[in-house]
Parts: sequence; C-alpha cells; structure tokens
Amino acid sequence: MSDLPNTPEFSVSEIAGAVKQTLEGAFGRVRVRGEITELKVYGSGHTYFALKDEGAKIKGIIWKFAANKVGLKPENGLKVIATGKITSYPERSEYQLIVDRLEYAGAGALLARIEALKVKLAAEGLFAPEKKRVLPMLPRLIGVITSAQGAVLQDIKTTIARRFPTPILLWPVAVQGEAAAAQIAAAINGFSGLVAGGDIARPDVLIVARGGGSLEDLMAFNDEAVLRAAAACTIPLISAVGHETDTTLIDYVSDRRAPTPTAAAEMAIPARLELQADLAQKTARLTGALSRIAGAARLRLDRAGAKLPDLPGILGAARQRLDDRAERLVLALPNFATAKRAGLERLANRLVHPREILARSRSQVALLEHRLNAPLPSRLREGRMRVESLAARLAAVSYEAVLARGFALVTNAKGAPVVSAAAVAPGAGLTIRFADGAVAVRAAAQQGTLIF
Repeated sequence: MSDLPNTPEFSVSEIAGAVKQTLEGAFGRVRVRGEITELKVYGSGHTYFALKDEGAKIKGIIWKFAANKVGLKPENGLKVIATGKITSYPERSEYQLIVDRLEYAGAGALLARIEALKVKLAAEGLFAPEKKRVLPMLPRLIGVITSAQGAVLQDIKTTIARRFPTPILLWPVAVQGEAAAAQIAAAINGFSGLVAGGDIARPDVLIVARGGGSLEDLMAFNDEAVLRAAAACTIPLISAVGHETDTTLIDYVSDRRAPTPTAAAEMAIPARLELQADLAQKTARLTGALSRIAGAARLRLDRAGAKLPDLPGILGAARQRLDDRAERLVLALPNFATAKRAGLERLANRLVHPREILARSRSQVALLEHRLNAPLPSRLREGRMRVESLAARLAAVSYEAVLARGFALVTNAKGAPVVSAAAVAPGAGLTIRFADGAVAVRAAAQQGTLIF
C-alpha cells in the first residue's frame, strides 16, 4: 500500500494519446503484407478492411481522397502489400493502418488472380475461336486506344504512314494505374457504340496498345471489365500490349494479337507497295490468261471456218437462181392467164342458156301438175264412201241405237253397268239411262224391286 502514491496516475484519454504517439513515433510509414478481408466501402467514400495472415489481423483504412491513388482496387481475398502509417483509434482502443498505396503481393498472387479470371472467362466462351472476326483488308479509319504521350502512338502513326497512309482516330487513356481499366473499357465501349454515318466517324478496326512493363503495370489489360468490353465490341479489335513475350488476357479476347504496337499497325493496314506489286502481278497474269483464251478461241474459229463451204460462191449461185426465177415469173404470169382464159371459153361453150333451162323446168312442172290433178277426185270419192260405210256400221253396234229401240242401261253409283238383279243390293242408288235422258232410282228393301 505504501507504493501506490509513487505509481503514476493517467486518465483513459492520456493513456490512449500516449499509445498513439508511441505507435506513430516507433513505426512511422510501414509496408504490411497480408490478405484483404472484411472489405466495406461506406457512403462517405472511405474504405474499411482488414489485413490478415496466418497469425494475426490488423484494421486498415483508405480515406476517400486517397482512394484513386492507392494503385489498385481492393477486393476481398486479394493478397497485397499495403503502405501507410500505423496509428490508433482511441475510442475503441484499436490500432490500425492508414493506407495510401496498395500493391500486389508478388508475381505469384497476380498470376493466380489472372489464371482464375482466365478460367472463368474461358468457361463463358469469351475466348472461343468462332467468335473471332476477320480484319478488313483496307480500313478507311483506324481507331487507336492508348496513351497520348507514349511512344506507342508515334510508332503506330509512323508505321501506318509508311505502309498505307490512313486516318487515325485516337481515344487517349491511361494505360496503367487504378483508373486505367475503367478508361480503357469506356474507350472500347465508346468506339463500339459509334453509328456509321454519325457525327463521329466509326472506325473499321481498333488497336488497343501500350508499351512494355512489369506484370503490375499491365494489370489494367487483365481487368474483367476491359475483357468483357473487348468481347462485346462490334468492331474487329487488335491487342498490342507489352513486348513480344508479354501476354495479357485481352490477347485471348481480341480478334487478333500483335506482339508489338508496330506489328499491330502492320496487321491493321496492308503495305501500299505490296498491294501495288500484287496488283501488277495479278494484272499480268490476268492479261496473259486473256491473251491465251483469245488465241485459243481464234484458232478454233479459224479451224471451224476452214470446214465451212464457200459462202461467196453459195451467195452467187443463189443470186443467179433468183434472177432466173424472176425472168421465168415474168413470162409465166401471161401464159397462166392465157391458159385460164382458154379454159373458161371451153366451159362457156358447154354451158346451156338459162332460157332453155327455164323452159325445160316449166314443162316438167306442168307434166307433174297434170299427173297430180287427174286421180285426185276419184280418190276423194272412194275415201268418202269408205268413211260413210264405217260410220253406218259403227252406229249399228252403238248402245245408243239399242236405247232408241226401247231398251234402258242401268249403272251403279260408280257408273259401272248392272247386268243382273242379284248384283243390286237393297237400298243401293242406281241410274237408268234411256235414249232421251237418265233417271236416278233406289232399290227397294226387297230383292228385285226398284223405287223411283
């Protein structure tokens, strides 16, 4: 108890302040290797995360004003080297790292990250050979996506001017750093979105290029957003990133991969001298082929002509036959007319005069009339006598003549004749026809009695 007055007494704030000063004074700026975890970006723009390894974990903060300058975009699971200042947060009694730069933790981590993304995009078919488009033979406009200040642009311009001068449309971008990937993706999408015939000319081919650098420097061309923009681009795209030995994932997505920016320019445009030489060679071959074809056709024509008859001789003979036929025709027409006239005269001498024909016809008609009128009255008399005889015989057998002699005809209600008394039922209605008329009667109740 006697030692207590000699022990210093501090407030909580004093202890926290002293710890903070000690940490900041003892460590200053440090580089910490670890894996990012618990990443969270607040609405204020500040980024909070933790760095961990097999044995410990430390809090990390990237302030909003430093977020675009740290070098790469933090992600959970990413192994990095964080550079910053060790400090503490007194209200929670925590120490933390204020980060102003992030780097990939060695080439192994970068390669593993690239390989994982490569496998993912390959599974989606972004590297499929059938998606590769053919480059135009002679583009009218070439789009270039690269830095406006680097030697890459100058190499592309020089190569195109030397091979075949063609207009270039530059979309300047940052080719490394944290903002590079977003700018490159925006440039590819921007070129792809241009409309033919619009205010800004649409390129026929694109070149995405940058010079050589370390794996970290080329990471923008391994960014997923850039790769998806290249895969969705509607313009044939040539990638020319790094030196010949450098390979980035955009090389797999693009339609053609060039080992250098100069080679990309050579792929995009043919050499004028080579085109002229090729055109001259093809012209000579075509001219020679046409000459050979014409010579062969002329030879076949000569051979065929030799087998044809003498056309002038044939024409002369035909002309002579025509003259002969014309002369014969001049003489034939009068002779034909004379022969026809003689034939008509012979026929005219054989013809009978119409007066004789008429007289002969009148005589024949008179004879026929006489022969027709002579037997007609006797035939009429014979026919009349025959009709009268038949009429007398018919009248003799008629039932009306029998009635006239005092007989009567009895018929039933249906008009059928009644020939016996037994056929008449008592009370039946009958009709008795006399020569001068008919009387309706009814049979009495007793058989054989009639009642009028």
